Amino acid sequence: MRFSSKLLLCTMIVMALAFGFSGFYFVNYVFETSLLREAGQALDENSILCFAFETAALNVPAKYDILQNNTVEQIASNLEKGGQSASRMLRFSDEEKNAIYASIGFEADSALLGQTDESTRTYRTISMNGHYYIQTGSSVKALDRVLYLETLRDVSEVFNERALGFRVYRQVTLVMLVCGTVIMYLISSWLTKPIRLLTRATKRMAAGDYGYRAQKVSDDELGQLTLDFNHMAEVLEENIGKLEDEIQAREDFVGAFAHELKTPLTAIIGYADMLRSRKLDEEKSFLSANYIYTEGKRLEAMSIRLLDIMVARHGQAQFQEIQAEGLFLYLRDMFKTNETVNFVYTYDNAVIWAEGNLIITVLINLLDNACKASEPGSIVEVIGKKEDKGYRFLVKDHGIGIPKQELQKITKAFYMVDKSRSRSRNGAGLGLALCAEILTLHNSSLKIESTLGEGTCISFLLLETKKENREVWNEKNND
Repeated sequence: MRFSSKLLLCTMIVMALAFGFSGFYFVNYVFETSLLREAGQALDENSILCFAFETAALNVPAKYDILQNNTVEQIASNLEKGGQSASRMLRFSDEEKNAIYASIGFEADSALLGQTDESTRTYRTISMNGHYYIQTGSSVKALDRVLYLETLRDVSEVFNERALGFRVYRQVTLVMLVCGTVIMYLISSWLTKPIRLLTRATKRMAAGDYGYRAQKVSDDELGQLTLDFNHMAEVLEENIGKLEDEIQAREDFVGAFAHELKTPLTAIIGYADMLRSRKLDEEKSFLSANYIYTEGKRLEAMSIRLLDIMVARHGQAQFQEIQAEGLFLYLRDMFKTNETVNFVYTYDNAVIWAEGNLIITVLINLLDNACKASEPGSIVEVIGKKEDKGYRFLVKDHGIGIPKQELQKITKAFYMVDKSRSRSRNGAGLGLALCAEILTLHNSSLKIESTLGEGTCISFLLLETKKENREVWNEKNND
């Protein structure tokens, strides 16, 4: 059952119970009040009749010492006739509570009379011949006799009014329930509209429409729930996008890796088969062996780079304080034998917080790429300078440059801007990917600025070894 239907059903049940109990209480309250009023009037009438009887008895000629039964009957008959317009019925009984006179139709039993004595007046409600009466009883003292007077007052109209009240109230309740059902249906539909919109959004998202958002139609708790749901949907869509990008990147990685393996392996297998299957002169044998050696070295370099990427991605780096000057001196010694380009080193001395061997790997890859992109005799600048937020390393060449549309892709594994040029220099497109992974461990990233035909500047920022910087790094790394 839908929530709106449950809400409607529960409301109707509560309304029906409320109308039922309140109506029953109200009608019965009016009935009891009317019945008490009639009982009071019946008792008053009984008292008046008693007084009238006593007065009439005093006016009877004194022929006897006591009041005779026939005189009682005569007085009672006169009292009954005097109240015919009020449908008065009465009964007189003697000291033994035996009836002396009774009106026609007075068929009530003597149960009430049995409870009546000289000092007590009684009354009760009885049903007789399809009518309802209030029966009263009291004692009458006349001429040394104690008689008992009972009266019947017809109160059927009160009971008829109660029945009419219940009938009218049932009709009113039915109309109110019908109107209440319509009103509550509209209210429940309005209240549950945010839930229906959320349900629709959930189904749309389950069907693959992750960009669909639920419409906010209120500012209450359900409105806040809608905002939270939309925020969750945005995060979910973002995560799904990341997963799709990651899956695509893995597929591209596997495809590129297979392609990069195929090229050197084809050359190695072809030249090895040539050496194995035929006899070549010394020059051709040397060239074949050289191709095998060159492509083997490229495979070796590629496997080492892949291993480094995996280690950088999953390994735990040991950070410590490092003199920036030591890194530049190491690079100068390592590349001093490279005579194809001219290296210019400019740096400020500072103490940085990093893993030394990994940062050296990053710098070596950047210098190696700069050499490959530069023409012989070009200048490659290696710069280190202090900034407000830390220490920045820059490697700047004046080579072929990188197209703007390629800048966002060059840190992906196996991606090469100029594949023929890179392969000719034993490149596999893994250097910058490795650099990006290492710098991620240092909470840093590559900043690449390049102009096609003019050169490229690649830089990254490391924290100086200050207490607050180390605390920031530790907090990020722990997260």
